[in-house]
Amino acid sequence: MESSAEEGTEFPRPPLEFTDRAGHDIRITAYDGGPDPLAEMYLDYDDDSRAQGLPPRGEAQIREWLDDLLAEGLSVAAWHEARVVGHAVLFPYDETAELAIFVHPEYQTIGIGSRLIRVLLGYGQANGLGHVWLAVERTNLVAMNLYKSVGFETTVRDRAEHEMELEL
Repeated sequence: MESSAEEGTEFPRPPLEFTDRAGHDIRITAYDGGPDPLAEMYLDYDDDSRAQGLPPRGEAQIREWLDDLLAEGLSVAAWHEARVVGHAVLFPYDETAELAIFVHPEYQTIGIGSRLIRVLLGYGQANGLGHVWLAVERTNLVAMNLYKSVGFETTVRDRAEHEMELEL
């Protein structure tokens, strides 16, 4: 298992290839394509797979959301064969960027998310980002543990969600 990051840690840059715990050969790349492969992944999300209202419901809403993310953010995608099975994005705001990460429901808990987030942070470092934050539902302990494992610290706690930050 990879250890927690300390401030100033260099994270891996895309592309990255590895075999997940289920035996899938996964390739993580910088993503600068159109919305179609990502939309296909997000259309598979049911209500139990959504967090904080994301991804949106319905193809038109997903595509509109993706248009904004792809136009402004730095994205990486995890591929299994020709299928996107994970997507992570850093969406810039002034001196910081908000992180969002999604792994296809059928590919969760097999090691893709931890690699995907590390490669995204490396991609952010390579593009000059120095600070990242995110919001996570306080009941989503799997996600919170993932974020802590790469060095995020909780900065705001409330009844519904926590905010976490990381200096790159």
